[in-house]
Amino acid sequence: MKLKTHKSTAKKIKVTKNKKLITKTSGQNHFNARESGKVGRNKRSNQQIASVDAKNVRHQLPYA
Repeated sequence: MKLKTHKSTAKKIKVTKNKKLITKTSGQNHFNARESGKVGRNKRSNQQIASVDAKNVRHQLPYA
């Protein structure tokens, strides 16, 4: 039987060529004016999924 991809996970997470899992940094929608410039710059960049969570994410993305 075919495995199903978890669609909401697939929309949020990108799998790179070397099988790293990349997602957008959270907390960037509003209330950013009160944060320091360093925090704002860091939020603009993407981040890698933690290794402890990666196993569960890979289970949700069987063909990635």
